[in-house]
Amino acid sequence: MMGTGSKTKILLIEDAVPMAKVYVEYLRKEPYEVFHLAKGKEGLDAMLADPPAVVLLDLKLPDMSGMDILKAATEKGLPTAIIIITAHGSVNTAVEAMQAGAADFIVKPFNADRLIYTVRNTLERRELTQIVETYRKEIDKEEFDGFIGSSLEMQGVYRTIESAAKSKATVFITGESGTGKELCAEAVHHQSKRNGGPFIALNCAAIPKDLMESEVFGHVKGAFTGALEPRDGAATLADGGTLFLDEICEMDLALQAKLLRFIQTGTFQKVGSGDTLSVDVRFVCATNKDPWAEVEAGNFREDLYYRLHVIPVELPPLRERGRDVLEIANRFLVDFVVEEEKQFERFADEAVASILNHAWPGNVRELQNVVRNAVVLNDGETIEAAMLDFSGRGGAAPARHKALTSSSLASGGNVVLRPMWEVEMEYIRAALKETDNNVPKAAALLEMSPSTIYRRLRDQGEDI
Repeated sequence: MMGTGSKTKILLIEDAVPMAKVYVEYLRKEPYEVFHLAKGKEGLDAMLADPPAVVLLDLKLPDMSGMDILKAATEKGLPTAIIIITAHGSVNTAVEAMQAGAADFIVKPFNADRLIYTVRNTLERRELTQIVETYRKEIDKEEFDGFIGSSLEMQGVYRTIESAAKSKATVFITGESGTGKELCAEAVHHQSKRNGGPFIALNCAAIPKDLMESEVFGHVKGAFTGALEPRDGAATLADGGTLFLDEICEMDLALQAKLLRFIQTGTFQKVGSGDTLSVDVRFVCATNKDPWAEVEAGNFREDLYYRLHVIPVELPPLRERGRDVLEIANRFLVDFVVEEEKQFERFADEAVASILNHAWPGNVRELQNVVRNAVVLNDGETIEAAMLDFSGRGGAAPARHKALTSSSLASGGNVVLRPMWEVEMEYIRAALKETDNNVPKAAALLEMSPSTIYRRLRDQGEDI
């Protein structure tokens, strides 16, 4: 060990003992603990055993090259800034040392001020780099509580979930089918102080209307035909935890009124009972519809909307998440290969292009099905483009898409041959006109990535 005090540790590896004493004296009044070793092997072993903040490293050592020590420390990823000191300085040597990972380069002879300022500047840069890396790890997550993806869109979702989880406020999740709304609700629960309690999910669209109240609040024996035994509902089961109401806009208006009272008071009555029960529940709800449009249509109570719509979380569709689709596809590939005991290792370049260009109207759920289908029905090491079956969402193009393309490519049944980029630009312009210049909608119509549309327009000097 090179010391356990609060001072910054600096290791000097220098074979010339008189010079080493001079350098130590230069740094004597600084807030550092300086340790000197004369041999390269001893210095490298010390660095590996207890990495110092800074190493002052002579390139010419009796037993090994200082450059080899530098490269070894870089390969090991040591959290150490290395300053090269040598009397044999040259531009080429300096460049080689910096490329190998040196923080700075100082040529003998040098005075105390030169050494002091070099060490100070190196430590400041090291501290700043550590702060930036820590911040980057905090905000740029490739995975987050079950989610996969590092796009800017998802970074915003992750930060919202982290902030929302600390609160007791109700979270309202919106997004297309297959974007991961229940996964988002689970993440809110896991990140909260309630993570030791239950997470109860209830799909309001999957339960018959006449049974929904019992599913939410429970019932007593004999409350209705078939109620042979008393039963606790989701409200009771979620006590101390989180109650997730999926597809909340599908709930019957009469039950919405009872839910509103439950949210306001924390109390409810089981079906068929006059007794009032009290529970401690955090509400998270979700819908694949526009909730305010449902309010305006008279399908969702306005007062319930304002009670629930406290912290909104909007999940982006997969087509707007850039290369997240590849990260997710690769994770599915690994999982399904293990599950199905197959040998696939990768996607072919053409398959990658197909994945990136597909609009994914079914989002992550559709991607999961496509990858699973390819793994189950094929064998080999590489997933080829031909193995990806997108027909599960209706392989034929939508009617509007057919109308758009048929008039462009053929006349009287004869194909008009033109450069492909002209045809592609014609499709893009037509799709943008069809969608009032809404690039994501145009991309979905053409089964193309939005970024591709932007890139093609930029290449032609056009703008939205």
